[in-house]
Amino acid sequence: MQTEVPAAPPTTPSTATVLVRGGRIRAAARVGGLLVWTVAWFWIWMLGSLVTLPLPRPRLSWRHFSERHWARGLCRLAGMRRQIIGRPPRAPFLLVTNHLSYLDILLLFSCVDGVFIAKRSMRSWPLLGPLAHLAGTIWVKREVRRDAVRVLDQIDEAIARGDGVVLFPEGTTSSGAGMLPMKPALLDWAAREQYPVHYAAITYRTARDAPPPDQIVCWWGKMPFASHVWTVLRLTSFDAIVQFGSEPVLAPTRGALLEQLQHAIAARFEPVRWRNA
Repeated sequence: MQTEVPAAPPTTPSTATVLVRGGRIRAAARVGGLLVWTVAWFWIWMLGSLVTLPLPRPRLSWRHFSERHWARGLCRLAGMRRQIIGRPPRAPFLLVTNHLSYLDILLLFSCVDGVFIAKRSMRSWPLLGPLAHLAGTIWVKREVRRDAVRVLDQIDEAIARGDGVVLFPEGTTSSGAGMLPMKPALLDWAAREQYPVHYAAITYRTARDAPPPDQIVCWWGKMPFASHVWTVLRLTSFDAIVQFGSEPVLAPTRGALLEQLQHAIAARFEPVRWRNA
Protein backbone atom coordinates (compact mmCIF):
# COMPACT_ATOMS: atom_id res chain seq x y z
CA MET A 1 0.00 0.00 0.00
CA GLN A 2 1.31 3.45 -0.87
CA THR A 3 1.19 5.75 2.12
CA GLU A 4 3.68 8.47 1.29
CA VAL A 5 4.23 10.72 -1.67
CA PRO A 6 7.73 10.47 -3.22
CA ALA A 7 9.79 13.61 -3.62
CA ALA A 8 8.22 16.17 -5.94
CA PRO A 9 9.81 16.74 -9.38
CA PRO A 10 11.87 19.93 -9.80
CA THR A 11 9.25 21.51 -12.07
CA THR A 12 7.77 24.53 -10.30
CA PRO A 13 4.13 25.68 -10.52
CA SER A 14 5.19 28.75 -12.51
CA THR A 15 6.93 26.51 -15.07
CA ALA A 16 3.78 24.44 -15.42
CA THR A 17 1.83 27.62 -16.07
CA VAL A 18 4.18 28.53 -18.94
CA LEU A 19 3.65 25.06 -20.46
CA VAL A 20 -0.04 25.83 -21.10
CA ARG A 21 -0.05 27.46 -24.51
CA GLY A 22 -2.84 29.90 -25.29
CA GLY A 23 -6.24 29.56 -23.73
CA ARG A 24 -6.35 33.04 -22.18
CA ILE A 25 -9.58 33.98 -23.93
CA ARG A 26 -11.03 30.61 -22.97
CA ALA A 27 -10.06 31.16 -19.34
CA ALA A 28 -11.50 34.68 -19.26
CA ALA A 29 -14.80 33.47 -20.74
CA ARG A 30 -14.92 30.66 -18.20
CA VAL A 31 -14.32 33.03 -15.29
CA GLY A 32 -17.32 35.07 -16.44
CA GLY A 33 -19.43 31.97 -16.88
CA LEU A 34 -18.50 30.61 -13.45
CA LEU A 35 -19.42 33.89 -11.77
CA VAL A 36 -22.74 34.24 -13.60
CA TRP A 37 -23.65 30.60 -12.88
CA THR A 38 -22.76 30.97 -9.18
CA VAL A 39 -24.71 34.22 -8.73
CA ALA A 40 -27.73 32.79 -10.56
CA TRP A 41 -27.81 29.63 -8.46
CA PHE A 42 -27.23 31.61 -5.25
CA TRP A 43 -30.45 33.55 -5.81
CA ILE A 44 -32.34 30.43 -6.91
CA TRP A 45 -31.14 28.67 -3.74
CA MET A 46 -32.09 31.65 -1.58
CA LEU A 47 -35.61 31.77 -3.04
CA GLY A 48 -36.13 28.06 -2.49
CA SER A 49 -34.72 28.29 1.04
CA LEU A 50 -37.24 31.01 1.93
CA VAL A 51 -40.11 28.90 0.56
CA THR A 52 -38.99 25.82 2.52
CA LEU A 53 -37.94 27.74 5.66
CA PRO A 54 -40.56 26.18 8.00
CA LEU A 55 -40.00 22.66 6.58
CA PRO A 56 -36.63 21.18 7.67
CA ARG A 57 -36.64 18.07 5.44
CA PRO A 58 -37.71 19.83 2.21
CA ARG A 59 -35.25 22.64 3.05
CA LEU A 60 -32.43 20.08 3.32
CA SER A 61 -33.49 18.37 0.08
CA TRP A 62 -33.58 21.74 -1.68
CA ARG A 63 -30.06 22.57 -0.47
CA HIS A 64 -28.78 19.22 -1.75
CA PHE A 65 -30.50 19.72 -5.11
CA SER A 66 -29.13 23.26 -5.49
CA GLU A 67 -25.56 22.36 -4.55
CA ARG A 68 -25.52 19.30 -6.82
CA HIS A 69 -26.72 21.17 -9.90
CA TRP A 70 -24.56 24.22 -9.15
CA ALA A 71 -21.48 21.98 -8.90
CA ARG A 72 -22.32 20.07 -12.08
CA GLY A 73 -22.59 23.36 -13.97
CA LEU A 74 -19.24 24.55 -12.58
CA CYS A 75 -17.59 21.28 -13.59
CA ARG A 76 -18.81 21.65 -17.17
CA LEU A 77 -17.86 25.32 -17.37
CA ALA A 78 -14.36 24.58 -16.01
CA GLY A 79 -13.75 21.90 -18.64
CA MET A 80 -13.94 18.99 -16.17
CA ARG A 81 -15.05 15.72 -17.72
CA ARG A 82 -16.42 13.68 -14.83
CA GLN A 83 -16.13 9.91 -14.68
CA ILE A 84 -18.04 8.36 -11.77
CA ILE A 85 -17.32 4.69 -11.10
CA GLY A 86 -19.52 2.79 -8.68
CA ARG A 87 -22.56 4.04 -6.80
CA PRO A 88 -22.26 7.24 -4.71
CA PRO A 89 -23.68 6.81 -1.18
CA ARG A 90 -27.05 8.32 -0.39
CA ALA A 91 -27.38 10.74 2.51
CA PRO A 92 -26.95 10.38 5.40
CA PHE A 93 -23.43 8.96 5.15
CA LEU A 94 -19.81 9.43 6.19
CA LEU A 95 -17.46 9.37 3.20
CA VAL A 96 -13.65 9.23 3.30
CA THR A 97 -11.44 9.90 0.27
CA ASN A 98 -7.95 10.99 -0.75
CA HIS A 99 -7.34 14.69 -1.42
CA LEU A 100 -5.59 16.18 -4.46
CA SER A 101 -7.11 19.60 -5.16
CA TYR A 102 -9.90 22.05 -4.35
CA LEU A 103 -11.43 20.53 -7.50
CA ASP A 104 -12.15 17.39 -5.43
CA ILE A 105 -14.87 19.35 -3.67
CA LEU A 106 -16.62 20.33 -6.91
CA LEU A 107 -16.34 16.77 -8.20
CA LEU A 108 -17.86 15.29 -5.04
CA PHE A 109 -20.50 18.02 -4.66
CA SER A 110 -21.69 17.09 -8.16
CA CYS A 111 -22.49 13.49 -7.20
CA VAL A 112 -23.11 13.26 -3.42
CA ASP A 113 -25.33 15.24 -1.04
CA GLY A 114 -23.61 16.51 2.06
CA VAL A 115 -21.19 18.83 3.77
CA PHE A 116 -17.39 18.86 3.89
CA ILE A 117 -14.93 19.02 6.74
CA ALA A 118 -12.31 21.66 5.93
CA LYS A 119 -9.54 23.54 7.69
CA ARG A 120 -10.79 26.73 9.28
CA SER A 121 -8.28 28.96 7.45
CA MET A 122 -10.30 28.43 4.24
CA ARG A 123 -13.21 30.33 5.77
CA SER A 124 -11.35 33.61 5.18
CA TRP A 125 -10.86 32.98 1.46
CA PRO A 126 -12.57 35.61 -0.75
CA LEU A 127 -15.90 34.39 -2.19
CA LEU A 128 -15.10 30.68 -1.70
CA GLY A 129 -15.00 30.95 2.09
CA PRO A 130 -18.47 32.50 2.48
CA LEU A 131 -19.93 30.11 -0.12
CA ALA A 132 -18.46 27.12 1.71
CA HIS A 133 -19.87 28.41 4.99
CA LEU A 134 -23.34 28.81 3.46
CA ALA A 135 -23.07 25.23 2.19
CA GLY A 136 -22.73 24.03 5.78
CA THR A 137 -19.01 23.25 5.84
CA ILE A 138 -17.74 21.92 9.17
CA TRP A 139 -14.62 23.94 10.00
CA VAL A 140 -11.78 22.35 11.94
CA LYS A 141 -8.67 23.85 13.53
CA ARG A 142 -6.25 21.03 12.72
CA GLU A 143 -3.49 22.63 14.78
CA VAL A 144 -5.69 22.49 17.90
CA ARG A 145 -6.02 18.84 18.94
CA ARG A 146 -8.99 19.33 21.26
CA ASP A 147 -11.00 20.95 18.46
CA ALA A 148 -11.67 17.42 17.18
CA VAL A 149 -14.19 16.95 20.01
CA ARG A 150 -16.32 19.85 18.72
CA VAL A 151 -16.05 18.58 15.14
CA LEU A 152 -17.15 15.07 16.17
CA ASP A 153 -20.29 16.60 17.71
CA GLN A 154 -20.99 18.45 14.46
CA ILE A 155 -20.56 15.23 12.47
CA ASP A 156 -23.14 13.62 14.74
CA GLU A 157 -25.54 16.54 14.19
CA ALA A 158 -25.08 16.49 10.41
CA ILE A 159 -25.76 12.76 10.16
CA ALA A 160 -28.78 13.10 12.47
CA ARG A 161 -30.41 15.77 10.26
CA GLY A 162 -29.92 13.62 7.13
CA ASP A 163 -26.74 15.13 5.68
CA GLY A 164 -23.77 13.33 4.26
CA VAL A 165 -20.32 14.22 5.64
CA VAL A 166 -17.17 14.13 3.48
CA LEU A 167 -13.80 13.82 5.22
CA PHE A 168 -10.28 14.10 3.79
CA PRO A 169 -8.26 12.34 6.53
CA GLU A 170 -4.91 13.09 4.84
CA GLY A 171 -5.48 16.63 6.15
CA THR A 172 -4.00 18.33 3.08
CA THR A 173 -3.68 17.94 -0.69
CA SER A 174 -0.86 16.10 -2.44
CA SER A 175 0.70 15.75 -5.89
CA GLY A 176 -1.08 12.44 -6.35
CA ALA A 177 2.10 10.37 -6.67
CA GLY A 178 0.81 8.36 -3.74
CA MET A 179 -1.39 8.68 -0.69
CA LEU A 180 -0.33 10.69 2.34
CA PRO A 181 -0.68 9.08 5.78
CA MET A 182 -4.24 9.45 7.05
CA LYS A 183 -5.12 10.74 10.51
CA PRO A 184 -7.65 8.81 12.64
CA ALA A 185 -8.97 11.53 15.00
CA LEU A 186 -12.13 12.41 13.07
CA LEU A 187 -13.04 8.74 12.59
CA ASP A 188 -13.60 8.39 16.32
CA TRP A 189 -17.33 9.11 16.02
CA ALA A 190 -17.86 6.37 13.41
CA ALA A 191 -15.97 3.79 15.49
CA ARG A 192 -17.79 4.74 18.69
CA GLU A 193 -21.24 4.70 17.06
CA GLN A 194 -20.40 1.67 14.89
CA TYR A 195 -21.41 3.69 11.85
CA PRO A 196 -20.40 2.27 8.44
CA VAL A 197 -17.95 4.51 6.54
CA HIS A 198 -18.03 4.81 2.75
CA TYR A 199 -14.88 5.51 0.78
CA ALA A 200 -13.75 6.69 -2.66
CA ALA A 201 -10.55 7.28 -4.63
CA ILE A 202 -10.01 10.39 -6.78
CA THR A 203 -7.56 10.90 -9.63
CA TYR A 204 -7.09 13.26 -12.59
CA ARG A 205 -5.87 12.99 -16.18
CA THR A 206 -4.92 15.55 -18.81
CA ALA A 207 -4.58 15.33 -22.59
CA ARG A 208 -1.28 14.23 -24.12
CA ASP A 209 -0.46 17.75 -25.32
CA ALA A 210 -1.10 19.30 -21.88
CA PRO A 211 1.17 19.39 -18.81
CA PRO A 212 0.90 16.31 -16.57
CA PRO A 213 -2.02 16.45 -14.12
CA ASP A 214 0.16 16.50 -11.00
CA GLN A 215 1.58 19.84 -12.14
CA ILE A 216 -1.56 21.42 -13.56
CA VAL A 217 -4.68 19.99 -11.85
CA CYS A 218 -3.49 18.84 -8.44
CA TRP A 219 -3.03 21.78 -6.06
CA TRP A 220 -0.24 21.12 -3.60
CA GLY A 221 2.92 22.49 -2.05
CA LYS A 222 3.21 26.25 -2.44
CA MET A 223 1.19 26.64 -5.63
CA PRO A 224 -0.56 30.07 -5.59
CA PHE A 225 -4.32 29.53 -5.61
CA ALA A 226 -5.39 32.29 -8.04
CA SER A 227 -2.78 31.48 -10.69
CA HIS A 228 -3.54 27.77 -10.37
CA VAL A 229 -7.25 28.38 -11.03
CA TRP A 230 -6.40 30.55 -14.03
CA THR A 231 -4.10 27.86 -15.46
CA VAL A 232 -6.69 25.10 -15.02
CA LEU A 233 -9.26 27.22 -16.84
CA ARG A 234 -6.86 27.64 -19.76
CA LEU A 235 -6.91 23.88 -20.39
CA THR A 236 -9.26 22.68 -23.12
CA SER A 237 -10.46 19.96 -20.75
CA PHE A 238 -9.30 17.46 -18.15
CA ASP A 239 -10.66 14.23 -16.71
CA ALA A 240 -11.72 13.81 -13.08
CA ILE A 241 -12.31 10.23 -11.98
CA VAL A 242 -13.89 9.20 -8.69
CA GLN A 243 -14.32 5.54 -7.85
CA PHE A 244 -16.68 4.67 -4.99
CA GLY A 245 -16.26 1.54 -2.92
CA SER A 246 -18.96 -1.11 -3.25
CA GLU A 247 -19.50 -1.62 0.49
CA PRO A 248 -18.91 0.66 3.51
CA VAL A 249 -16.32 -0.24 6.16
CA LEU A 250 -17.13 -1.04 9.78
CA ALA A 251 -14.59 -1.54 12.58
CA PRO A 252 -14.61 -1.49 16.42
CA THR A 253 -11.82 1.10 16.83
CA ARG A 254 -10.76 4.16 14.90
CA GLY A 255 -7.31 2.63 14.33
CA ALA A 256 -8.75 -0.51 12.77
CA LEU A 257 -11.22 1.60 10.78
CA LEU A 258 -8.43 3.82 9.45
CA GLU A 259 -6.31 0.82 8.45
CA GLN A 260 -9.16 -0.79 6.50
CA LEU A 261 -10.04 2.49 4.79
CA GLN A 262 -6.43 3.17 3.78
CA HIS A 263 -6.15 -0.29 2.21
CA ALA A 264 -9.50 0.05 0.44
CA ILE A 265 -8.75 3.50 -1.00
CA ALA A 266 -5.17 2.57 -1.96
CA ALA A 267 -6.47 -0.49 -3.85
CA ARG A 268 -8.56 1.83 -6.06
CA PHE A 269 -6.25 4.83 -6.23
CA GLU A 270 -4.48 5.51 -9.53
CA PRO A 271 -1.34 7.64 -9.02
CA VAL A 272 -1.59 10.94 -10.85
CA ARG A 273 2.02 11.79 -11.66
CA TRP A 274 2.99 11.68 -15.33
CA ARG A 275 -0.13 9.71 -16.28
CA ASN A 276 -1.78 11.53 -19.17
CA ALA A 277 -4.85 10.40 -21.08
